[in-house]
Amino acid sequence: MRFLDEDEELNPIVSAVNLVDVFLVIIAALLIALAQNPLNIYSNDDVTVIKNAGKPNMEMIVKKGKEIKQYKSNGAIGSGEGARAGIAYKMADGSFVYVPENGDNDKISQ
Repeated sequence: MRFLDEDEELNPIVSAVNLVDVFLVIIAALLIALAQNPLNIYSNDDVTVIKNAGKPNMEMIVKKGKEIKQYKSNGAIGSGEGARAGIAYKMADGSFVYVPENGDNDKISQ
């Protein structure tokens, strides 16, 4: 039995095989981490990620299929030109009722 013990200690192949095993474990861990990424291009899920929500440097990343778009905030509050179109009321059951202001009250959309 001493012959077998001495052979394992002197053989450099044994330590190389151990290194290969360690690298295989590391590679498997990296592949699992890559698969858990929500923005993985190989998944078919549609994902929206918001970074720094509510801050001036807010970013929104939208993935639909294999297309990824990134939108960055410029820090300005939304504004623009337009006219008031009507009034919206929230009902007791949680639904909304829109009443246009053009005097045409018979067309109420819910």
